[in-house]
Amino acid sequence: MRETTVGIGAGAENFTGTAGTTDMVLNIGPQHPATHGVLRLRMLLDGERIVSAEPVIGYMHRGAEKLFEARDYRQIIMLANRHDWLSAFSNELGVVMAVERMLGMEVPERAVWIRTLLAELNRVLNHLMFLGSYPLELGGITPVFHAFNGREDLQHVLEEASGGRMHYMFNRVGGLKEDLPAGWLGRVRAAVATVRSQLPVFEDLVLGNEIFRARTAGVGVLTRAQAEAYGVSGPIARASGLDLDLRRDEPYLAYGTEELRRVLTVVTREEGDCLARFECLLEQTLNSLDLADACLDKLADLPPGPVNQRLPKVLKAPEGSTYAWTENPLGINGYYLVSRGDKTPWRLKLRSASFNNIQALTELLPGTLVADMVAILGSMFFVVGDIDK
Repeated sequence: MRETTVGIGAGAENFTGTAGTTDMVLNIGPQHPATHGVLRLRMLLDGERIVSAEPVIGYMHRGAEKLFEARDYRQIIMLANRHDWLSAFSNELGVVMAVERMLGMEVPERAVWIRTLLAELNRVLNHLMFLGSYPLELGGITPVFHAFNGREDLQHVLEEASGGRMHYMFNRVGGLKEDLPAGWLGRVRAAVATVRSQLPVFEDLVLGNEIFRARTAGVGVLTRAQAEAYGVSGPIARASGLDLDLRRDEPYLAYGTEELRRVLTVVTREEGDCLARFECLLEQTLNSLDLADACLDKLADLPPGPVNQRLPKVLKAPEGSTYAWTENPLGINGYYLVSRGDKTPWRLKLRSASFNNIQALTELLPGTLVADMVAILGSMFFVVGDIDK
């Protein structure tokens, strides 16, 4: 059969087919609202059914890993928190943990618990964005307003503590930038309670909506074997039955303590479809709020103390290498740090969650209808900057 080529979005190919042909190449993106940003999908269609799909990435690539080599260990934190702009605080954690491990540095207990609290609040911020935007992509506008109400409450307290709304720059090698403002814990507790009271809206408006369920149940099924083969992680992998969460399996920060072990729940599903991925995201949001409350209880009992270690004017990591990985909101985020004893990394390799997760589209999209493409794509919960780095 002759190939017919059709383009949608910037850089689209010209229509070159003839009447009566059935195969065509369809470009979605890189400038298309369904792709969350500058992601391009090149799909081969047979009528309305997708035969093959290829994610074309790199439109947002800024060379972050190369920039790491030209900045010192204080400056690279700023670079690291930007690839997934919905998870900035969590992105910073892996870098400072890697450097602290190289230095053999102990972080003050108060800083460990504050980091854990802020990481869970950042997780809720990330998940609320997708809980609101995914129904929007399927035609429901109301949930996104509720999601942004909750995000605003949490962003307000995070901004009060760090000074930033998206890129917090609050982590430091050895601890945190500074201690928390007076009365801040009480305001966080109120914000957490407010967000918790809003979550039933997503149960009623979204999961209780028969149109949403019809568009997502049984659509875009990712098997456990496929998730393992592609290195998929986070809520997407757990929705396919892959029971993996670094907070439980390789605890870091305060996740290994008795106070949090009894609160932490790893939410899984077996169906692996779009609906299961949304359900995992919603339940995990609720569990993160529970973890935040547990951190608040612990911080209320801790005596005042330092939140950082004194560092030399020029910070140099000893020669060697280490790998630090964390359970970011979208999945496993890892930094492989190689040092030659200088004030800058010799190499800092980033393993981002979205980069691995998006590869699974080559398995998910073939055989489905073009009409289901947006439902599947949105359920992958990715950030394009996290893919392109």
